[in-house]
Amino acid sequence: MDYHGIITLEPGKRGGRPCIRGLRLTVYDILEQLASGMTPAEIVEDFPELTEPDIYACLSFAADKERQLERLQAP
Repeated sequence: MDYHGIITLEPGKRGGRPCIRGLRLTVYDILEQLASGMTPAEIVEDFPELTEPDIYACLSFAADKERQLERLQAP
C-alpha cells in the first residue's frame, strides 16, 4: 500500500512524529493499538476520523522503515 499522502510529518505536531493525514494520531499510536490486540475495525470505531486504509498505511509505513534499517545494516 502506498502510504504517501496518508502519513504526514509536521515538525510542530506531536514532536515531528509521523501522523495520519495531519491528525494528532501518530503511527506509533495505531501500531500500539494493533499490538494490544485491537482490530482495524475496533480502532476505527474508537477513532471515527480514521479509516481502515489509514490503519494499513501505518503498517506499510512501519514495514518500509524496517526495510530501510535492513539496507543500512547490510554488509
